[in-house]
Amino acid sequence: MSIENILAGVAVEAVKELYGAQIDAAQVMPQATKKEFEGNLTIVVFPLLRASHKAPDVTATELGNYLVAHCDAVEKFNVIKGFLNITLKPTYWTSVLTRIATDDNYGFKPVTADSPLVMIEYSSPNTNKPLHLGHVRNNLLGYSLALIMAACGNRVVKTNIVNDRGIHICKSMLAWLKWGEGITPEKAGKKGDHLIGDFYVTFDVHYKQEVAQLMEQGLSKEEAERQSPLMQEAHDMLRRWEQGDEEVRSLWAMMNEWVYAGFDETYKRLGVSFDKIYYESQTYLEGKAKVLEGLEKGIFYRRDDGSVWADLTADGLDEKLLLRSDGTSVYMTQDIGTAKLRYEDYPIDSMIYVVGNEQNYHFQVLSLLLDKLGFKWGKDLIHFSYGMVELPNGKMKSREGTVVDADDLMDSMIETAREKSGEPGRLEGLTPAEREEVLRIIGLGALKYFILKVDPRKNMLFNPEESIDFAGNTGSFIQYTYARIRSILRKSCDDLSACQNLECHAPSEKETALIQRVADFATVVAEAGRTYSPALIANYAYDLAKQFNQFYHDCSILREEDDTCRQFRLLLSRTVAVTLRRAVGLLGMEMPERM
Repeated sequence: MSIENILAGVAVEAVKELYGAQIDAAQVMPQATKKEFEGNLTIVVFPLLRASHKAPDVTATELGNYLVAHCDAVEKFNVIKGFLNITLKPTYWTSVLTRIATDDNYGFKPVTADSPLVMIEYSSPNTNKPLHLGHVRNNLLGYSLALIMAACGNRVVKTNIVNDRGIHICKSMLAWLKWGEGITPEKAGKKGDHLIGDFYVTFDVHYKQEVAQLMEQGLSKEEAERQSPLMQEAHDMLRRWEQGDEEVRSLWAMMNEWVYAGFDETYKRLGVSFDKIYYESQTYLEGKAKVLEGLEKGIFYRRDDGSVWADLTADGLDEKLLLRSDGTSVYMTQDIGTAKLRYEDYPIDSMIYVVGNEQNYHFQVLSLLLDKLGFKWGKDLIHFSYGMVELPNGKMKSREGTVVDADDLMDSMIETAREKSGEPGRLEGLTPAEREEVLRIIGLGALKYFILKVDPRKNMLFNPEESIDFAGNTGSFIQYTYARIRSILRKSCDDLSACQNLECHAPSEKETALIQRVADFATVVAEAGRTYSPALIANYAYDLAKQFNQFYHDCSILREEDDTCRQFRLLLSRTVAVTLRRAVGLLGMEMPERM
């Protein structure tokens, strides 16, 4: 049990004994004491005044005296108005360090067969283009969230829904037929997703030319777009696909396989993975069937033109189209079908969709529809809504070929790491292969940290140049701190597995503060899981690294002459390194042993 819970429990007893009142432990849960005040933990007593009928400082003093008398960990206290600042005994912090140092899973809750099953959907790419910077944020958020939820004691299933059908896919297919001349990824020397993305751009170029020519003939822009022969061919290809045309389906399968191979390379390099992948081409028919079932049960209704709708006005929303008049499905229908298949595959307790905030309304509607259709988790589905990634030079446009490609981005991050690591002595003593591996870890770590340290709900501006800085709030700074500690431990001759008499060492104020910050890890992980925020983990890791560097500056470690003190500080340093590695591991980051 954490010291916060212990103190809250004793405080509850104190209020009952001193004032004859029963309170909830949450009312007296301690928080970290502000740096400008003496103490380790603070209890705010204002909620207790109704029970004590006394002034805030008197109530705080009486509670403080009770804690000193009834809790062995408490050494002393001070009162500032209604704030009870508690100082814990140095020996308590030594025991905390020893406990954490010997716990291989500190901060992580065990996962059992009875743990809740959480399914997390992320990535959701289209098979007409490669993954881009927006996908990078989505994948990193989804994968980190999956790691955090598992660390909080949940069984987790990571899923991906691939958008492998629709007019956008047919655009790339038609462009390849018209201008591809039989090119393949092997002949082009390109990843398949990149090659297909090129043809998506090619379609748009020719389409715009057609529209411009038609407008010159006197048509309005809307008329020109509608009468474009190229667009009409694309829609015809889509109809043939939906009718199961063998030739179109064969081309579609071949080109999609090229894209999947490219996606797999990018996912592997980015360090994300999935337990189950679903495809819209397999789910949209399931969705149509489920909508028709809802129609029969009176959940939905059919209009005169044959289209099927859900009336959600009683729920404060509007009416939602589910099947067009020609019987074709919309995205909502496909999501219903995907949900049906997932529910059949897994006994889901909770479903989290990692999708940008432009889809907020979509998931409000989906939640209501799934609930009406009988999915037990439907009403409580979680839309992990995140902001967009913006660039210094504006927004990305896939069809114009102005996206920041995920593969190119990772290449550039590694090159930036190479430039920033070029200082004399920084990577000396490493073989060329070892140097390349360290640069990869630094570059991708910088990318992941820069994206995940931002509150996911906010839009963010991505600037690669700012993401690698060995002295700022960056992944590189955290990695450098870890490598520094590993270097200290390699230089040490002490056998930390045989540390003895550490309880004789009374930690200094700096040591105590660092131990307390290490101990906070378990609380931070739990809070990150509760609020679905990898940013809490990222910023905790930065704060811990920064605090260790201040400790390293102020306190001698290897040159400390007192054996017990030196071993204590080495054990503390090693525990900080392990905690840093665990923390950034929840962000999908790796740590270099040398840097």
